[in-house]
Amino acid sequence: MNRRIDQQEGTSVRSRVTISDVSDALGLTKSTVSRALNNYSDISESTRLRVQRMSEKMGYQPLSYAQAIRTGRTKSLGLVVQLSDHDAHRPFLAAFLAGLSQGASDEGWTMTIATADSPEATIDTIKTLIKDRKADGFILPRTLRHDPRVTVLRDADVPFVLYGRCHDPAGCAWHDILGEDAMRDAVRHLVKLGHVRIGFINGGVQYNYSALRLEGFLAGMKEAGLTTDPAHVKSDAMSIEGGEAASLVMLSTDTPPTAIVCAVDMAALGVYRTAADLGLTIGADLSLIGYDGIPEGGMVTPQLTTFAVDHTASGRRLSNLLIRRIGGEDIETLRELVPATLQERGSTGPPLLTSTELTARIALLD
Repeated sequence: MNRRIDQQEGTSVRSRVTISDVSDALGLTKSTVSRALNNYSDISESTRLRVQRMSEKMGYQPLSYAQAIRTGRTKSLGLVVQLSDHDAHRPFLAAFLAGLSQGASDEGWTMTIATADSPEATIDTIKTLIKDRKADGFILPRTLRHDPRVTVLRDADVPFVLYGRCHDPAGCAWHDILGEDAMRDAVRHLVKLGHVRIGFINGGVQYNYSALRLEGFLAGMKEAGLTTDPAHVKSDAMSIEGGEAASLVMLSTDTPPTAIVCAVDMAALGVYRTAADLGLTIGADLSLIGYDGIPEGGMVTPQLTTFAVDHTASGRRLSNLLIRRIGGEDIETLRELVPATLQERGSTGPPLLTSTELTARIALLD
């Protein structure tokens, strides 16, 4: 770091290292140093590494505004959080944002995070960020089956990466969790325990993950040679209240399931309420599996068996993928699918009651 002498105080004061300082130290032209720092293809790898090491040693930092003018990039990744979503403030959002920030910082990028209170406001906010050049690309969480955010960004030719997948994959890069495999594996787990009547409570049908998780559940049932009772499949349960209502209907049928798989943990927590109201013991009279791995699942009794997702790791990967997408990497190389991790706890076990006995137990409590 260069120093200058403050004439009034007579003290040594640090001044900002410039690109000229780096070029002088290396005996290279400013143009060569600049092109090396910006990874131009006409600069050899050995020269690029020399420049990078000297820049780090001297503490050189390019002026972000000047760099944005030169490259047309702000080196910022955009994210719009829609506050009207049912779980916009859930604990996993903090882990997700931490992962995004870590991933961006590791590459010398920053995050531009905005909020919106409706789907329409989300679109308007994305358009404003594009117009004001506040972000070079966007991360789109909670993808919809037909997502207007994707349409806007495609039309504007702005890079984006999905945390999820969508119905039309054209031009889409993504990082997603194999929720469909988790639902199939949930059925396998319950079948091994001896369950043959298994229900399924899905999330919001507008989200792409719901279609995938339903497919996974149905595939698991078919693989096991089991019949899926339409009365035992419910949708749009994304909250405790939603899971409570769906499971009450399901368990009030003439032949209720002895086990239930939930596409989201929040709905599974609602099943605990229903079971308590009906005098049933989770893990004994009724087995239950969720998906998400939220902390609350470990706070109920018995603890919820669930498929956990590392949202911090996902955030880091999404930042990396988006930076590579902005850099022009082929979309086909920017599609990642990773498994969720089963956390087997006390909410699952062998069926102690048949479906008929379960019906009789519930009837006695009416």
